[in-house]
Amino acid sequence: MPRRLQIAEHLSVPELRDRYRQATDGIERSHYQMIWLLAQGRTSKEVCELTDYSRDRLYKLVRQYNQHGPAVLGDQRHHNRGKPPMLNDVEQAQLLQALQEAPLDGDLWDGPKVAQWMSELLGRPVYPQRGWEYLKALEMRRCRPRPCHTQSDPDEQAAWQKNSPKKSKR
Repeated sequence: MPRRLQIAEHLSVPELRDRYRQATDGIERSHYQMIWLLAQGRTSKEVCELTDYSRDRLYKLVRQYNQHGPAVLGDQRHHNRGKPPMLNDVEQAQLLQALQEAPLDGDLWDGPKVAQWMSELLGRPVYPQRGWEYLKALEMRRCRPRPCHTQSDPDEQAAWQKNSPKKSKR
């Protein structure tokens, strides 16, 4: 007869069942289901077959539940706030102010130029993609006209535009 996993009595079997049925997050629901089934006396093999989790994952979950209680059940990634932004609010205001003026080369601001400005401010290298992301976040964009061919004749272009077929409206 297989040995059954011991579940600490943080919650009773009916409480585990109720939390399993009331869970809205899929991972939390699976975790409560596994602990509830084990608390009912099911074997780890049965629980693994029913929930399609590996035995190692089940053992890890039981170990955490026995040590810390129901607080460890569910998707803990929801509590991860992520990495802080590269520029704080004051630095973003400085960037916005710098974007109001022309860059040092007199051209228009683009991702690499913003990244260069940020790297000078932060004292470390910044990838050009980050500069582009900050440009988009600040709702700035490059407004560069399309290049004109140097050998084009403006009179010919105007004549071609006048004679070009217009799209019919349907």
